[in-house]
Parts: sequence; structure tokens; C-alpha cells
Amino acid sequence: MIAFDVIRELREERHWSQEEMAERLGMSKNGYAKIERGESNPNIERLHQIAQTLGVDMIELLRTNDKNVVVQTQNHNANYHYNHYANNELLQAEIERMNLIIAHQKEIIEQKDEQIHMLKSIIKKHDPSAI
Repeated sequence: MIAFDVIRELREERHWSQEEMAERLGMSKNGYAKIERGESNPNIERLHQIAQTLGVDMIELLRTNDKNVVVQTQNHNANYHYNHYANNELLQAEIERMNLIIAHQKEIIEQKDEQIHMLKSIIKKHDPSAI
């Protein structure tokens, strides 16, 4: 869950008005004010932009407790992805999903290794000096 009060407090620590903050984010004052009041939930990209503008990690803008887990991942394009799990059932389902993905990736790697081995055997039969 987004900690709207933390966003406001961080902005105020910098002595920025809502209008200044909105300007830094390239949005209307009214649109930004709705975010601070919790009337509008920013998407991940906007939340990341707010965090960058405030000079904090996006995790600091998310409210967590003992039952919440926030996972930050980064893909090869340096894009950050955040997933929020509000209870153990959601987290367990995500863990199972990730385990299936890992198992599938291992199967694909094994298949590729077998194909490489077969191709090397074929090449060796036709040109023993190639390998």
C-alpha cells in the first residue's frame, strides 16, 4: 500500500509546495494533491518518478507490516518492477508460480544442452577436426 503521508512528509522536508512538486513531476497541482490525499493511486511508473524526485528508494513510499511483502526486481533493461503481497496466501501463490517458472527454465536449459551435444556429435562425424 502506498504511504501517502510519507510522500507529503518528504515533500515538506524539502520545503516544496504541492505546486512545486507537481511541476517537478510534470503534472497538475490538483492531480498531485489527489495523490497526497490518497484519492488517486499512482501507477508504478509515477510512484518511481515521485521517489526519484524526492531522492528516495521507492520502497520507502510503500507501507508494509508483518503481513505484507514487497518485492523489487530489475529486468535487463534496468526497469524496476514492484509486487505487493498483502497476505500469506498471495505470497505462497507467487512463490509457487516462481518455482514453476524456474523448473520450466531448467527444462529448457537441459533441452538446449542436449541439442548442443547432438549438434557437436553431428559436426564431429562430418569433420572431426572442427571440434
